[in-house]
Amino acid sequence: MPSEFSHFLALEGLRIISLLGFKIKDENHNQSNLIGISFSNKLGLAAGLDKNGDYIDCLASLGFGFLEIGTVTPKPQKGNPKPRLFRLKGQKALVNKMGFNNKGVDYLVFRVKKKNVGTTIGISIGKNFDTPLESAIDDYLMCLNKVYEVADYVAINISSPNTKNLRNLQSKNYINTLLSTLKARQLELAEYSKYTPILIKISPDMTYDELQDLALSALQNNIDGIICSNTSTQHSYFSGEGGLSGRPLFQSSTDVLEILRGIVGKDFLIIASGGVMDLESYNMKIDKGADLVQIYTGFVFEGPYIVNKIINSVSKN
Repeated sequence: MPSEFSHFLALEGLRIISLLGFKIKDENHNQSNLIGISFSNKLGLAAGLDKNGDYIDCLASLGFGFLEIGTVTPKPQKGNPKPRLFRLKGQKALVNKMGFNNKGVDYLVFRVKKKNVGTTIGISIGKNFDTPLESAIDDYLMCLNKVYEVADYVAINISSPNTKNLRNLQSKNYINTLLSTLKARQLELAEYSKYTPILIKISPDMTYDELQDLALSALQNNIDGIICSNTSTQHSYFSGEGGLSGRPLFQSSTDVLEILRGIVGKDFLIIASGGVMDLESYNMKIDKGADLVQIYTGFVFEGPYIVNKIINSVSKN
């Protein structure tokens, strides 16, 4: 089947079996309290699988410690032309050039309010494809305003390779203005609501200097954490464009994680993502400095088994 259609069928199947009572129990109860948030365990689902918050309850039944949904934009958009999702079965990898296809931030907020579970929820936000880069801050502010009260944390996606020029926001020319503006709005919103942490999701393709500039800006602006990392454009798949995820991303994303931990110090929150396909790769992310770990492509290829294997094999803290 086409990859994107099979993705849809799998989620619908998951919805059905969860309604029938299927559930993975977390036997170890490795609860962590970080940046003011309680995580029932350290394994989360990365953004991209549930773009609109349609599958929160059934995904929560699989035992994840937290779910990140989105990426969502101010206005609904169709994303890039199909086909835009490709499986590399032999490598256990995906290449996607989805382009932030989603139903818009208002729909996602509606879905989050309808959820029936208490699972920790992160919401990933981005800009619309037709918003000029110089106006990108307005899109992020609009989304932040709308998701702030319903999210446990907000992830600022400035690293997708599938929205033209989006990764320029990670550069020295843009990053400090973006982060300082978002931080100011976060503090304004916190005066009338709870404090909702903000995290930045970064690319695995950054140079050391680019990574250092971004990390120092995050520290200076008291951003609450970094998600390391998004997909990579360093591949030779026939589609040419798009982001690579899965096993081939593991080493480069882990190298960036280790460098990032050295820059930000031991007390700054880092969520690691990229190439986690089994318990061994999960443990290596933790060993290299991750506080929490997310999976996506590993879940696509291995199914719920990978969640059960990780959360029920990791010893208690």
